[in-house]
Amino acid sequence: MRDFEHQHAAHCESGTVAALLRHQGLNLSEPMVFGIGGGLFFLHLSFVKMGGIPLTSYRDAPRVIIKNMEKRLGVRWRQHRYRSAESAMRSLDGFLATGRPVGLQTGIYWLSYFPIDMRFHFNGHNIVAFGRQGEDYLVSDPVLEASVTCLAEDLRRARFAKGPFAPHGLAYYPEHVPADPDLKAAARDAIRHTARRMTGIPIPFFGVRGIRSLANKLERWPEKLGSEQARKWVSSVVRMQEEIGTGGAGFRFMYAAFLQEAAELLKTPALAEAARDLTVTGDRWRDFAVQGAQLVKNKHDDSAAYIRLAAILRECAEREQEIFTRLKTAV
Repeated sequence: MRDFEHQHAAHCESGTVAALLRHQGLNLSEPMVFGIGGGLFFLHLSFVKMGGIPLTSYRDAPRVIIKNMEKRLGVRWRQHRYRSAESAMRSLDGFLATGRPVGLQTGIYWLSYFPIDMRFHFNGHNIVAFGRQGEDYLVSDPVLEASVTCLAEDLRRARFAKGPFAPHGLAYYPEHVPADPDLKAAARDAIRHTARRMTGIPIPFFGVRGIRSLANKLERWPEKLGSEQARKWVSSVVRMQEEIGTGGAGFRFMYAAFLQEAAELLKTPALAEAARDLTVTGDRWRDFAVQGAQLVKNKHDDSAAYIRLAAILRECAEREQEIFTRLKTAV
């Protein structure tokens, strides 16, 4: 079996899936994995809280990318969960002894190869374990520039972290990878699916409706929560957009790169046009992040700043309504 190759990625799950498939001979770019995997989404759930702060997510649920790669490309995965950390680590050692790299879901807080100021309680971080070094593990973390050594105790605790999205020792790997999957059909199906989800769910928490709902709530946060709590909630929205493995702008840049690849694959110029428009929208999401970070840092009671942030969100929602409506019929 070939040596495992580490590559830096923008997002942990798409980067991990791309690495595992590449190791098995299916060399797809991370944007193509993210796009075919249906990773792009938006939700804001004020009634679901993490650390006391409403959940905002710029991607679909954990492991959706894995599920959709199986559905659309015929990749067959094996996934294992465990009752105890001891059995999970023994099983991992068995996989590695045979030369099999394994994807792992972990709690990032317990991974001490991250600086302490980058560690927080998030249990959806995906990495690849590909070997042992003494008692410890060789790890390819997609968001890092190079592979690292992870202490055995760190990995054990990270795989059995408690709280939302608790991993329960999840380990996964591709059991079967087709030699010549139908990328064209997969890309078409994925684009239509994402476009429908972004524009067609008639609930004000998801897709473009969710973005508008967040805008309406955000501009009322100072009055409802007080300035300190309002800034904390804005900080969480920005952090999820820019720092939680998205590559920036809530995955808009990566999805635009997927659309550009799909335009060439499908010989469909409309996809290239949508890619350009989504990149521009990503720039506006980045403006939202910059202004949000300034608001959090300055610590001034500035209700007008919240109104400006809400206006950017509404602009992004309008842009994405138009882009994804076009994409529903482009392929």
